Amino acid sequence: MDKESAHDRLLAAAAVLFYNDGIAATGIDAIVKRAGVAKKSLYNNFASKAELVSEYLLIRHAEWLALYAERVKQATDAKSRVLSVFKAYADHAEHAYERGFRGCGLLNAAAELPAGDLGRQAVRAHKEEVESLLRKHMEELLPKDHARAAAVAQHMAFLLEGAIVRAGLEGKSDCVHQATSLAAMILEGL
Repeated sequence: MDKESAHDRLLAAAAVLFYNDGIAATGIDAIVKRAGVAKKSLYNNFASKAELVSEYLLIRHAEWLALYAERVKQATDAKSRVLSVFKAYADHAEHAYERGFRGCGLLNAAAELPAGDLGRQAVRAHKEEVESLLRKHMEELLPKDHARAAAVAQHMAFLLEGAIVRAGLEGKSDCVHQATSLAAMILEGL
């Protein structure tokens, strides 16, 4: 079996530390220490801490997309496909984080990055993709009313984001499960 590359060890270490402590509070020395590599390895693999942050954000996005892909495969109709988006967020909240759930890692990162930063743009693109998935599933439910489908999808996205923020404050996924139940009630009323 191949040993994990320095690149992958650095990225894994950074991901844990960025999520646990925040991007600004995580120094290069802490990352290389946790990864068990020399500091030179970091600079051989990443041009800067900003590049490391950028890769971290891409990984967080990919993690969520994989959870969503698993959930949507299990969905049998448009309503359950809408709810699969919520369930993927719950799955992410229930991950075995080293120090417990602290909320959406992407939103946490965005809060630390300056306006206009490429990382904030990556987070926004993720959130827009989530809303786009909701819209796609809502258009299956409301094929003749695209404006209403888009409005309900945006409402669902706001419900979901509020729930994940609150879940992060509480350190558990209960709010996301409650939001999933609320979303199901909304869908029943369509």
